[in-house]
Amino acid sequence: MASEAIYRRVYVWELPVRAFHWLNGLAVTALAVTGYIIGNPIHVGFAQEASGQYWFGTVRFLHFLAGYVFLVNFLARIYWGFVGNQYADWRQFIPTSTRNVKEIIEILKVDIFQTRLKGSIHVGHNRLAGTIYFLTFFVFLFQVATGFALYGPMSGSLAGRAFAWVTPLMGSDQTVRQWHHGMLWFYVLFTLVHVYLVFYHDYIEGRGTTSSMVGGWKFEKERRDAS
Repeated sequence: MASEAIYRRVYVWELPVRAFHWLNGLAVTALAVTGYIIGNPIHVGFAQEASGQYWFGTVRFLHFLAGYVFLVNFLARIYWGFVGNQYADWRQFIPTSTRNVKEIIEILKVDIFQTRLKGSIHVGHNRLAGTIYFLTFFVFLFQVATGFALYGPMSGSLAGRAFAWVTPLMGSDQTVRQWHHGMLWFYVLFTLVHVYLVFYHDYIEGRGTTSSMVGGWKFEKERRDAS
């Protein structure tokens, strides 16, 4: 008696989740690039009047615009965590059982020591990824709070006033600015690790992890006996 692997298609990522993923990626990329330039401005000179050299103002505008997109997109994802399917549910991001913890340990062994995958892995976010994303949400909130705290004094916007308490709490504008700019490197590191692990798990699991964020479908393995 031998066994063969049978795969079935599972619709995992709904359109709002996929839209959040790609829009978030674009917003973070724009924020990282423009944020780096704001923190480390370069000299761009032209043979014209200063009034015609507003490139840095354009960079700041794009940074603020991407910040608003990031915030609205993040709030939309939180909402979908309550109304979406089981794979989008907010409870998928918090390990709530011993089984969840065992899966996290198993995935750590696979990712770090490249051991052979044993047992079954959740067809949505694996438990390690879900936990990391949950912790990342707090980094998102930190960047939103510090970003709008810096933006507030020069805009008078509702968002700026809403986060005016952040600067007194952290001590000064400079402290807020340093922390906000420093967290840029968290996003850079997170993106590098995220992209690597997506392709790596696609290879070891063979479930269409990469393409699933385009079409929404994954493939779940079932074992059946064959004579």
